[in-house]
Amino acid sequence: MSLDLTLDLASVLVFAITGALVAARAQLDVIGFIFIACLTSVGGGTTRDLLLGRNPVFWIGDATPVAVAATAAVIVFFTHHLLASRLTVIVWLDAVALSVAAAAGVAVTYDLGQDVWVQLVMGVVTGCMGGLMRDVVCNEVPLVLKQGELYVTAALAGGVATVAARELGATGLWPLAACTVVTFLLRAGSIRFGWRLPSFRARPPQA
Repeated sequence: MSLDLTLDLASVLVFAITGALVAARAQLDVIGFIFIACLTSVGGGTTRDLLLGRNPVFWIGDATPVAVAATAAVIVFFTHHLLASRLTVIVWLDAVALSVAAAAGVAVTYDLGQDVWVQLVMGVVTGCMGGLMRDVVCNEVPLVLKQGELYVTAALAGGVATVAARELGATGLWPLAACTVVTFLLRAGSIRFGWRLPSFRARPPQA
């Protein structure tokens, strides 16, 4: 199994779990769980592959990602009641999935010989689009759009870390490990310690 596919499958699994947990919050049936899990888990990679003209799209060439997502959804359907705080689990699992998916996006684009700026953009697209689709369809405030939070910024910084690691001579898994670690640390800092970007009108306008 290639490194690109391994990273895609890892992000698919974690994003599928977050999608199924959001479906639980929306009180959907088992088919709804599977649909939202699949949408979340392959949404980013599908958008990436379509933009890059990659044929076939990763889950069409190999149905394993869809099977993994559907299986995860069914398991969560029967076990989600065991979680005391689904929202907390969703947020942290989403941070993990973002980190892995961003690395997958950068890796796929690098292997296709695209320019550095395209690698950075595709890392963000792969990491963010699935979760955005999940939240919009389930009528949740998208995590990616919450005011000032480090989300897109975290994925972008992870991509920059990958490029920097390669420029410094790192090879093998090290550049992608740099992406995953930097993305997760920034996202975790935003969740745990409230790290934020400056926001326009951080305070509501006075009446």
